[in-house]
Amino acid sequence: MDTDEFWNLIETARSNTTADHRFHQAMVALLVYRSPPDILEYEARFDALHDALYRWDVWAAAYLIGGGCSDDSFMDFRAGLITQGRTWYERAAAAPDRLGDHPEVIAAASAFEDRALFYEEVNYCAAEAYEHHTGDPDAFYEAWKQYEADHPDPGPETDMGEDFDFDDAGEMQGRLPRLAALFLADGSADGCL
Repeated sequence: MDTDEFWNLIETARSNTTADHRFHQAMVALLVYRSPPDILEYEARFDALHDALYRWDVWAAAYLIGGGCSDDSFMDFRAGLITQGRTWYERAAAAPDRLGDHPEVIAAASAFEDRALFYEEVNYCAAEAYEHHTGDPDAFYEAWKQYEADHPDPGPETDMGEDFDFDDAGEMQGRLPRLAALFLADGSADGCL
């Protein structure tokens, strides 16, 4: 599955999303019509895009938006960014502070909510779709191990960039001014890693 096909699937799932049929349900509904090898290719593309966001600056954005952000929550945040589609994903990957212009982020800041863009269930779409084919909840993980063995990733380790103190309001305001303006109204970062 190439990058364009992956993003087309994301956009189709987004267009099939309603209040009663959330994105992850729409994505699983699309994936169940694909073959098991296609589902594994979707997961490989999802993982590559997910892993590319494993950086300190993106984590800092999640920290501000989420009022703190653990390692598990950061997984959910990166999955949520993917669900926003290619344009928002690429904006956030290029400069995480651009999320300060995202309508959901702005609305969350206005409403003092702290979970905008965090979306845990998206991490498991491929596994759920694969289970529809096999009836076995463990079949995906076994197939995924084999897929990874057959398709080793020759790429370099993700460079997380420069680490910095997420609890230092001045540092956050300097690095992520738009997000800091939305979420650090009192001038402090008061989440915990």
